[in-house]
Amino acid sequence: MRDKIIVIGSLNYDIILKLAKLPARGETLPADDVAFSAGGKGANQAVQAAKLGVKTYMAGCVGNDAMGDFLLETAEKYGVDTTYIRRAQEPSGMGIVNAMEDGSVFATIVRGANFAITREDIDRIAPLMEEAGLLILQMEIPQEMNRYAIDCAKKHGCRVLLNAAPAAPLEEEYLQKCDILVVNEVEASFYAGRAIDTMEKAQQEAGRMAQAYGNTVIITMGAAGAAVGDGEKSEQIPSCKVQAVETTGAGDSFIGGVGYAVLAGMDIFDACRFATRCSAVTVCRPGAQPSMPTLGELEEI
Repeated sequence: MRDKIIVIGSLNYDIILKLAKLPARGETLPADDVAFSAGGKGANQAVQAAKLGVKTYMAGCVGNDAMGDFLLETAEKYGVDTTYIRRAQEPSGMGIVNAMEDGSVFATIVRGANFAITREDIDRIAPLMEEAGLLILQMEIPQEMNRYAIDCAKKHGCRVLLNAAPAAPLEEEYLQKCDILVVNEVEASFYAGRAIDTMEKAQQEAGRMAQAYGNTVIITMGAAGAAVGDGEKSEQIPSCKVQAVETTGAGDSFIGGVGYAVLAGMDIFDACRFATRCSAVTVCRPGAQPSMPTLGELEEI
């Protein structure tokens, strides 16, 4: 029974600065507050899937430092199996997140140990792909490793969800090998070669890309919701209207929710409706991983 999720990707130690506005060139501004948390797209997506009750394994690298200790301890606390996360000589990856009062974020990441992942690391977890229903990837590790992981998953009959973020060139051959491709409006614009700045354009492009790649394409549009194309039809999935406190981790919460829902047998459109509920809860609370909902919390809501 393919009831497990594997995430291969990034783990970052996040420093979150609360700011009224970004400083101008040459300007120094005091931050209103600072918080420290575990992050990285890979770790965030793994945590959301685990908090929803899916047996979730993660492969990646952290440094042999205090930040690495924290990242492993936090992932384990939320139920992620960290057996396949390796300690590397490089320092742990780091994220500097500037969180604005309106909930928007401006972030910079340091790759660090995330770029130390090797084929051997992926080979260690590959046998589990026989038992996994989904492999989740992002683009915060080397593209070569993503290609290798996709090929491994296909060899083992495991479906692949690629969150192509941050956007980077990837051969169409590999985009076609992914069963589900998830991008936001900025990333969709990169792959489309034109601005995807309205929900109507997103729906059109999701349908076009799904037909071109022979898979399912999801374009997330922030507070507007998401556009989904499965090659036969495309549909707009509205977001849940909430008062956002902080949007850090919202996209990763959405992807973890999609992963859970797909394994639960939902079609991709219902899976996205479920995932929007996950991200809606996440943005109402500060932080990424701590704010992500459990299945019990979603049922209560």
